[in-house]
Amino acid sequence: MTETARDLLNHLVIDNERFAYVDLHKMLSPSEVARLPYSIRILLENVARCSPGALPSVLARAVEEGPDCEVPFQPNRLMFHDTTCLPALADFAGMRDVVEELGGDPKAMNPLIPAVLTIDHSVIVERYAEPDAVERNLDIDFRRNSERYRFIKWAQKSLDNFGVIPPGTGIIHQMNMEALAQVVWETTLEDGQVMLHPDDMVATDSHTPMINAIGVLGWGVGGLEGQAAMVGEPVPISFPKVIGIRVTNVMRPGVTATDLSLHVAEILRKRTVVGKFVEFTGPGVTTLSWAARGTVSNMAPEYGATVVFFPFDDETLSYLELTGRDEQLRKKVLSYMSAQPLWRRDGTAEPQFDELIELDLASIEPSVAGPHQPHQRQSLANAAASFREGVMGANNLIAGPVAQRFHDPVFNESITHGAVVMAAITSCTNTANPSQMIQAGLLARKARALGLKRKPWVKTSLSPGSQVVADYLAEARLLEDFSALGFDLAGFGCMTCIGNSGKLEEHVEVFADQGLKGVVVLSGNRNFEGRVNPKVPAGYLASPALCIAYAIAGTIDIDLEAQPLAQDLEGNPVYLRDLMPTDAEVAAQVIEVVKPEFFKQRLATVWEGTHQWQALSAEGSVQFPWSPDSTYLRRPEYLAGITPEPKASLAISGARVLMVLGDNITTDHISPAGAIPANSLAGQWLLARGENPQDLNQYSTRRSNHEVMLRGAFTNKTVRNLLLGEEQQGQGGWAWNADHDECLPVYLASQSYSHRQIPMVMFAGINYGAGSSRDWAAKAQALLGVKAVIARSIERIHRSNLIGMGVIPLQFTQGMGVEDLRLDGSERFDFLGLDDLAVGDNAVTLIVHRTRGEQLRIELGVRIDSLQEIRYLTNGGVLPFVIRKVVARTRH
Repeated sequence: MTETARDLLNHLVIDNERFAYVDLHKMLSPSEVARLPYSIRILLENVARCSPGALPSVLARAVEEGPDCEVPFQPNRLMFHDTTCLPALADFAGMRDVVEELGGDPKAMNPLIPAVLTIDHSVIVERYAEPDAVERNLDIDFRRNSERYRFIKWAQKSLDNFGVIPPGTGIIHQMNMEALAQVVWETTLEDGQVMLHPDDMVATDSHTPMINAIGVLGWGVGGLEGQAAMVGEPVPISFPKVIGIRVTNVMRPGVTATDLSLHVAEILRKRTVVGKFVEFTGPGVTTLSWAARGTVSNMAPEYGATVVFFPFDDETLSYLELTGRDEQLRKKVLSYMSAQPLWRRDGTAEPQFDELIELDLASIEPSVAGPHQPHQRQSLANAAASFREGVMGANNLIAGPVAQRFHDPVFNESITHGAVVMAAITSCTNTANPSQMIQAGLLARKARALGLKRKPWVKTSLSPGSQVVADYLAEARLLEDFSALGFDLAGFGCMTCIGNSGKLEEHVEVFADQGLKGVVVLSGNRNFEGRVNPKVPAGYLASPALCIAYAIAGTIDIDLEAQPLAQDLEGNPVYLRDLMPTDAEVAAQVIEVVKPEFFKQRLATVWEGTHQWQALSAEGSVQFPWSPDSTYLRRPEYLAGITPEPKASLAISGARVLMVLGDNITTDHISPAGAIPANSLAGQWLLARGENPQDLNQYSTRRSNHEVMLRGAFTNKTVRNLLLGEEQQGQGGWAWNADHDECLPVYLASQSYSHRQIPMVMFAGINYGAGSSRDWAAKAQALLGVKAVIARSIERIHRSNLIGMGVIPLQFTQGMGVEDLRLDGSERFDFLGLDDLAVGDNAVTLIVHRTRGEQLRIELGVRIDSLQEIRYLTNGGVLPFVIRKVVARTRH
């Protein structure tokens, strides 16, 4: 610790033990601190403690006496899930190999801060609506993924500072809140002093801001940025502007946290919030439970915010007690938060924000969001119309004599477009909320008592974010009621929310192939077209209770507030209002069954895992023994050919365009997701190596195999290369080859350029790379040979991942777009100014060379947030940069 940092220290005594802490009041006057948002106060503490050299510029910016600046954030811990951690572990193993080959010490390649992997992204809803679905789904998961899981156990034994929450335990963000977050963290200094400081962290998933609900500052980063943080590199951000949401009043009876979160998503998607912090303030905050805050914070990436922060308050302290945090920790939290100006209390002056939004909680109404985006909030009365207009076209009806009908003799009913073919209570976004889960269970109980059932074409599943949820639902005897409606427990993982939804009902699979435009209703956070299931074009986000209601109705073509869902056993109409429990009923049940002992019991066994996990074994070693026959684990190709010194120039010349894409291309479009089809390039590669067609598995499970991932890139069937006419399009992305005489799948087309060492570029519209924090969305482009992406706007995490892979993210200037270039695919591109990049906004000149000798020159922009980003680009990415640092430090 530097002298500057030591000058800011103060001390606390807790139970006769002395603790140091960085005192915010030694940096700024009380009035200056009071004006700062709470999230910025935590950011300042982090800089003062970890990067004091940057503190003067950051402090000056905080009090508006200095320009925008870089903030070198140093998280004290890191979390992964398996789809980001497995590639990261493969990278670690590969980096150890390269360090050894370059003359360094491979043992030095280790996590320097605690890193925890939660395995939650692999299990699939194969079995459902049956009592043993959890166990059977886990059996299938372990049969398919045992090689990957043994690799994880190798990492446990071979790497320092690395822990694993096994499959079947819970979802990363819910486990973070329930089990891992401390709110106040301890660090032992070199001189032996124990320092208390805020628990701040990052995780390689975009919904990490859920932890902001309990006063922990953390956000989602790309997998590559996470790997850099794991080896001690800062996570640099531009000093954030903060939007305050000032809430007043209370939510009306029957209105849920889901409704609030969808309303906030609708409001903020209309604003520019990318790279900004959002912080809740005002008297209404006190009325929002920890669970409601979690639902709202979880949705931060759906409008691009870095964090959605709720300051620490009495509700947070109560949550720590509810979830079984030990008394010693709670004492430290109480003392530290009291000493620092980090405890929000009613009646104190509210901070000043860059923007302020007033939100009356009493104005929120029951809602869903769809058919394709989380911010497309719809009142219950407007859900049907939104499907007609958004999926069928404004002039089409869903039902009626003109609609196409699909009849199946098995259930002797006809269904039509708009049929709800999946209803899933899933995701940490809403299953972390006891009030909403118990509301859904009580609704199921009333429906069961009236003899109601789910419609037979609806695939139903219940996959909570932690085992604690099942504990309190069992205590309330509500699992029986869920089961009666087909919502048996299917597993403890992300499952349907991330597309691990499995197949539709057998007859519905056939209908979907025949053109049925079905709907999925889920209590998740994303509903992009085809995300949940490639055969289902529409998705609606809803509270758990509404998921059950739509499963009973069987269609989106209904006004849940005005029309009956079904008929009871006597033929009487049953409305949603007949089934929905009162808030008082829900609250009474929550008080009775949501007990601290459930959290304590699960916390005690969080690292143990199921019997399937315990049966796996693996040996530790410095370097991983790669198998040339493995179809899951391959030494990463992007680590091949790394030299001791970085390249001399970032210049790109003679490049060709691989694809021109439109607006809102998500990482789901770029990085392959869902099941691997046998007839795909990836499927054919696997079958040629002896894989069983039934066990090709999901792309997410094979992210440590670049051969599979490259062949799957851009194969989402909704991807369209705008350079091609309709007659040249195939399912998913296609492109011209290097001779411009044949259209091929993107992977094959890219090979024709790479074999001639021709660099490639991508063009796109707005929001390029929105969605999940998938590092493979950047890795795939880099390995295909893409050197730069030019778009109207690029989402925050994908932009950092591109830089992390050495791909330059460029943007059109205001008012310009790719359509202004009038490309046909034969052009060649030169970029001027790439070797002059500096922190801030940079101008780069693009020269377009047409085949007839014409030239077009336009100006592009590239924003550089930190010197670290320049280092990554000049080194060809994060991983080569880290390798060179370790080699330089440990060379024999």
